[in-house]
Amino acid sequence: MAKPTSVVETSPEVEAREPEKKSSFPSSGPLNWADERTGLAKIGRFGLRKIFPDHWSFLLGEIALYSFVVLLLTGVFLTIWFKPSMAEIEYDGSYQLLKGMPVSEAFASTLHISFDVRGGLLVRQIHHWAALLFVAAAFVHMLRVFFTGAFRKPREVNWLIGVGLMSMSLIAGFAGYSLPDDLLSGTGLRFVDGLIRSIPLIGTWAEFFVFGGQYPGDLVIPRLYMVHILLIPGLLLGLVAAHLALVVYYKHTQYPGPGRTENNVVGYPLFPVYMAKAGGFFFIVFGLLVLMGGLFQINPVWTYGPYDPAKVTAGSQPDWYMGWVEGAIRIMPNWESHWGSTTWSWAVFLPGVGLMGLLFGLLAAWPFIEAWLTGDKREHHLLDRPRNAPTRTAFGVAGITCYAMFWLSGGNDILATRFHLSLNAITIFMRVAIFVAPVIAFIITKRICLSLQRADRERALHGSEDGVIVRSPEGGYSEGHLPLSEDEQFLLTQHLQHTPLEASAETDGAGVAKKQKVSKFRARASRWFLGSEIPKPTSHELEEAAHHGDEPRRELPEGEDAERQLDGRRDDDRAPTH
Repeated sequence: MAKPTSVVETSPEVEAREPEKKSSFPSSGPLNWADERTGLAKIGRFGLRKIFPDHWSFLLGEIALYSFVVLLLTGVFLTIWFKPSMAEIEYDGSYQLLKGMPVSEAFASTLHISFDVRGGLLVRQIHHWAALLFVAAAFVHMLRVFFTGAFRKPREVNWLIGVGLMSMSLIAGFAGYSLPDDLLSGTGLRFVDGLIRSIPLIGTWAEFFVFGGQYPGDLVIPRLYMVHILLIPGLLLGLVAAHLALVVYYKHTQYPGPGRTENNVVGYPLFPVYMAKAGGFFFIVFGLLVLMGGLFQINPVWTYGPYDPAKVTAGSQPDWYMGWVEGAIRIMPNWESHWGSTTWSWAVFLPGVGLMGLLFGLLAAWPFIEAWLTGDKREHHLLDRPRNAPTRTAFGVAGITCYAMFWLSGGNDILATRFHLSLNAITIFMRVAIFVAPVIAFIITKRICLSLQRADRERALHGSEDGVIVRSPEGGYSEGHLPLSEDEQFLLTQHLQHTPLEASAETDGAGVAKKQKVSKFRARASRWFLGSEIPKPTSHELEEAAHHGDEPRRELPEGEDAERQLDGRRDDDRAPTH
């Protein structure tokens, strides 16, 4: 009979201990203590060895990020002295031309920062220039993402975050622009008041909610102040953090080239190479903003004076990123509808609120629209050359042209006075150009892209010119070609080409109705979007082209036959060149 297994009771003083976790830091101290509890070394090792591709266009997003950092730093400085109050006081500061005038506390504190705080005017102008640079860099960065197709799967969410960042930056810029309560910013605030009131049915109620009563009220500056320093910066910080986290998670996109595939990233590690370059670039951006703030005057509120609702500055213009909305309203015909006791002002609502909604709506929907047109559900980590997506590139240039026409329309009064033109003639011209110019830009851009595709195809098949012009015995001229390197040939032929979608049959072979996956409309739209692309060379065509130079040269006949052949062609000096 087997003996029962002996049971040894463990003394309460004896405990099983796990082997002590060794820290990655060689010496004891705060880093060692933190690593044992949080695993900082492992996280740092992963982050510091993250690979980033090296291309100048990726610096556009960094410019926006660094400008945002400068905005935060200078904004903290300005917050210390700015007073967000619309209470009326008598100005008693250093600027003698306004001494004794009734102004708001917000305007007086802005003058105090500009003239009485050491370095205040410099910091205030750096802040304004940084705001303009932030919006401009974000705008150009989004264009780079659009034209290279970096918004495709799996980065649709990051594209939507970018659209949100762009919209939030416009709101932050407008709120900060309105805080000094000067005559120019008050004119812009009156413009926004008109936009709010133009909203059908709820416009008046929305105006009373924003301004705390009838315009201008006495609460809008404090409310804009909280939006500018708390609400929007908080949202921007969250969106920027999410944006950068998704860049790390999905890995960085890269331009096509030798050794670069959809499954790797070719570049430099974050530490030490990229961190050193990024740190140096930050100080370059910061230094440039300091130079601009010190040398180029911007928003001199003392020349405009305090805001008075009964006045407007002559030739007033908003910052460039809001000028297109004003331009749309300036050239819009005076359309109104009167239904019952309500007035629907389409001349303000459609070009103002409606146009901004249309812009950001199209931007947000574009990744899904393109995926619907192409039927492409693959992941993309390699970027497109803009020429290899001609319709998308043409759409982008058409959108930029439309934006430019609206922006020019916002300065129609300046154009009329500077160039001695009729204001009405400029307005009528812009009403036509806003529809015609984008179409012309679309057609020209698409033809240029297709021409570049043909040039790439010819270069991949025939190589590059050797620069030596040879005249044949027949009198013709030709230039030899040199074969391309494998790297360049790969670059010219690596891109994917989508096949236009075909409409699915409504019934199967047995005549049973089935769900239609591709409608006829979608198939026609896909053919229009993809059908004009130039096919890239096939592997068989490339192999044939590679053997063209192996053919033996044709030798001239000798003796009298050669002389007779040359004599018969001496007059043919006008032979076409090749």
